Amino acid sequence: MTEHSTPQEVRNRLVDRIVKAGLPGLYDARVEDAMRTVPRHDFIPQTSLELAYANQAVTIKDNPDPDALPLSCASQPDVVFFMLAQLGIQPGDNILEAGAGTGYNAALMRHLTGPTGNVTTLDYHEDVAAHARQRLDATGFSDVRVLTRDGALGAPEYAPFDRLIATVGVWDLPAPWWDQLAIGGRLVLPLRWRGLTRSIAFVREADRLRSESLATCGFLPMIGQDGEREGYVDEDHLVKLYWDADQPIHAPSLRKSLAEAKEHLLWTNAAVAPDEPLDGIWLRLSAVDPATCRITVRPEAFAGAAGLHRPAIPALSPALVKGDSLAYLVLEPVDVQGSKRYRLGAAGYGPAGQELAERLGVQLRAWNDDRTQPPSVIAYPTGTPDEGLVGGHVIDKPSVRLVITY
Repeated sequence: MTEHSTPQEVRNRLVDRIVKAGLPGLYDARVEDAMRTVPRHDFIPQTSLELAYANQAVTIKDNPDPDALPLSCASQPDVVFFMLAQLGIQPGDNILEAGAGTGYNAALMRHLTGPTGNVTTLDYHEDVAAHARQRLDATGFSDVRVLTRDGALGAPEYAPFDRLIATVGVWDLPAPWWDQLAIGGRLVLPLRWRGLTRSIAFVREADRLRSESLATCGFLPMIGQDGEREGYVDEDHLVKLYWDADQPIHAPSLRKSLAEAKEHLLWTNAAVAPDEPLDGIWLRLSAVDPATCRITVRPEAFAGAAGLHRPAIPALSPALVKGDSLAYLVLEPVDVQGSKRYRLGAAGYGPAGQELAERLGVQLRAWNDDRTQPPSVIAYPTGTPDEGLVGGHVIDKPSVRLVITY
């Protein structure tokens, strides 16, 4: 940013970068226009102009616990862009947002609905909702409704909604949303399962929600949903697992297997470029193997000859856990026709470590055969009988039955 750049110039440069680096199939010219028009810096006035138009999230409400995640953030602009593209807002739409944040996303949506549309945004925190209200009023969007309310409850008094978007990570799809989203309506939410998060665009059908697109994202979790578990394997807190409540995982049970560090290494012919994402591997594992979870390993745990094998991404790698055994994704540098690549494999530990490494290897090879194939994700209300589901891997949660299929 030059010393004399105007807010419009800085905003345009940010949007130029987002559009240039955009995700295939997730572009909407009307969203581009909205992001060039609505002043993001006016919704986070406590930040500099440079930070307001950096492609990064901005914390607006800290957590009293310094080791915990913030309570509220202004979302990263490129994520805002592709989620609104997924939402496919049309003029005149009636929209519900769970997670008001700064009010910026609600302003963008109000811009997109045109004069005949309506936007209602909800936030659990009274001070966050008050900030959004104040900023929306100050920027000319006073007709956006801002309610202090648990987003999971929705806003039945203004339903049915043509579009519903969550700007917080959702582990279980709240039951009220089923009733408040119109048939044919669209729901976009950062859905969390097996330690990963994907922004999924669902279309509401009579008895189910059917996915139309998926994109990698990261969001703070919705307050009040307690289906996610985490725990350290070791007493030194170097190795941590993240899993779901329906999975029979007990992190301390792995302590002996990891302490012995007797590994089963399996390598495949799959290789990736240094900047190539590995998200599709984790997604495929979650769609076929109920043992899928997430592992994080601090550097001290894989340092030295007796340490664990370094995970592919130490802070964010897929793993398989079975009783006192686990396997996780690993990589090593190789030369492929003069270019640096990373060969992919699995490291297994414990009595079933080899079996789990082989299971992970099967899915690595399947992913390698078609790296761009997205899964189908179908969501059914809880209570839907098995015979009413499409074929695929089923993940049951309190309010939803997910069926993930490749």
